[in-house]
Amino acid sequence: MAKEKVAYKKPKTKITAFAVINYIVFILIGLLILVPIWKVLVDSFNRVGVYQFRLWPHDFTVDGYLTIINTALLYKPFINSVVTTLLGTLLGLVLSTLGGYVLIQFEMPGRNFLAYFLLFTMIFSGGMIPEYLVMRQLGLVNNMWILVFKHGMNVYNLVLMRNFFEGVPSSLYEAAKIDGCSPMGIFFKIVLPLSKAALASIGLMFAVTVWNDYSTVQIYITDPNQVNFQYKLRSMIMAGDTPTTSYNVSQTTLYNAGIIAAILPFMVLYPFLQKYFVTGVNIGAVKE
Repeated sequence: MAKEKVAYKKPKTKITAFAVINYIVFILIGLLILVPIWKVLVDSFNRVGVYQFRLWPHDFTVDGYLTIINTALLYKPFINSVVTTLLGTLLGLVLSTLGGYVLIQFEMPGRNFLAYFLLFTMIFSGGMIPEYLVMRQLGLVNNMWILVFKHGMNVYNLVLMRNFFEGVPSSLYEAAKIDGCSPMGIFFKIVLPLSKAALASIGLMFAVTVWNDYSTVQIYITDPNQVNFQYKLRSMIMAGDTPTTSYNVSQTTLYNAGIIAAILPFMVLYPFLQKYFVTGVNIGAVKE
């Protein structure tokens, strides 16, 4: 007896008014974000600074970027930024993952007190003056390592990691315990291998925070050998202390080239971490 073939019909996608409005709103938001960045990028390649918006440079030049590359005074701050960003991100990930893992140990005495104590610091802080006194007692004033240690502990990121660890199926923890794994063995063999999305997204947050930190340098550091790339670049451009005599570019062009140079590392890095970052947005959203 011949079998009848059942034709598979692809369900029709209904375009609702909500979907249309949703697309329009997100397109407008995207344009609001992209247009200013595109203007800065175009102006950084334009020899003469202009105020109006242009889609393409009127007088194309890369002398703004050559000025920044050939400015020897920016080499040491750039190295400082790279070192502090890498070490600050590493320290932040270590403390956030270990702290988040500790907070899911339900049998640990005082776990709730520790969790509430950490959450309290998210709402209330000691203030700028007490913080400055503490940093001075620790010997971190006029020291670039303040960028590493100040951002090493971020309670918000720690809570995100805790939520992610709570989303890991409890059956994995139980199976590991039955196999004889210690709590730290479970952490390194089970939890960390499953945490790539969380580590990538939170690591990117740490890196952006440390790399873009300008206010901390302005408040705590006066030694020019200890400042980071963001602070030195802005100070030189605002003061007009760059060697513009070698290149025929306006100060506006140099200013926009400096902005692009400051954000370029993460513009290059983000596409490689995008798939992990998008996954990490839903950290802790779905649980077993």
